[in-house]
Amino acid sequence: MAVAVHFTSDTHFGDPRGLRIDRRPFPDLAAHDAALVEAWNAVVEPDDEVWHLGDFALGPPPDRVHALLGSLAGRKHLIVGNNDGPSTLAAPGWASVGHYAEIVVDERRLVLCHYAFRTWNGMGRGALNLHGHSHGRLAPMPRQYDVGVDPMGFTPVTLDGLLTSRRRRRTAKKLPDKAGT
Repeated sequence: MAVAVHFTSDTHFGDPRGLRIDRRPFPDLAAHDAALVEAWNAVVEPDDEVWHLGDFALGPPPDRVHALLGSLAGRKHLIVGNNDGPSTLAAPGWASVGHYAEIVVDERRLVLCHYAFRTWNGMGRGALNLHGHSHGRLAPMPRQYDVGVDPMGFTPVTLDGLLTSRRRRRTAKKLPDKAGT
């Protein structure tokens, strides 16, 4: 079986602002963190690769950050976000930690950063920009995708899942309403 590659961002484990500012539908931080771990592990297999595009955790002590990272399936890479502190960066379990990456998945060139770009390397040659940070509030440009948990239903997503979700939204906008208009 082939190894799947998943993308996610802005989990904000241990960060109460996720409940307040982002209005995530969880009664408290413990339920929030448990639900995100469960959603992650429901789609990511132990040998899969996961690119977390920043803001993994903010607030929990280092031992809790380490435990959270250890509870998540897959080989995990971190693209550093503005809320990733020293305990997140130093947590054992990251296969790599950086501020930016360019990778190829399914023959598609991907430019990964926590932040959305107006332009990016390879943009004119079909490269896609995957980002987080905006929590689904930024209108995407063509070939640009917010992989954060807020717009992606609290779960990591594959490249095919991203491309399919964009096609579905475009098709839904073209469909007439129930009255036939």
